[in-house]
Amino acid sequence: MSEAATSFRTAASLYQELVVERARRPLHAGDLDPADGAGDGSNPLCGDKVRVSVRLDAHRQVAEIAHRTRGCAICAASADLMADSVVGLDELRVEALYGRLDHLMQQGADAVGADGREQLGLLLAFSDLHDYRSRRKCATLPWSALRAAFKSAEEP
Repeated sequence: MSEAATSFRTAASLYQELVVERARRPLHAGDLDPADGAGDGSNPLCGDKVRVSVRLDAHRQVAEIAHRTRGCAICAASADLMADSVVGLDELRVEALYGRLDHLMQQGADAVGADGREQLGLLLAFSDLHDYRSRRKCATLPWSALRAAFKSAEEP
């Protein structure tokens, strides 16, 4: 086996371990009370449910984020890794990051380029989902809940 293939296989194994670890022991599980916004997402096909709560700073950047997730390992890990990735970002930058993640899941890690891989960071753990289209909804559900949280933060 070539060195590149071994390196790729090792990275894939590490990402799988990360997904399992974050699903079992999330760092951002819970609720923020009070929160500036909260949003819910559910996938009735598989039973995943996510609630995301956020506190925003004066520039409407995510200052704190927490999630309550009941679902598969992909959904739970996605919620937790999303929380790691969006602190300090405003809604526009969150959407840009989500766009990169969506592209990654549709096309694979090679398609996002070096800059995209750097920006995605630990979210690269979901690169294998380009081979499992039906599981992408599990990974994107927390992002839908985050969108709803931003929207609820705008409401008076």
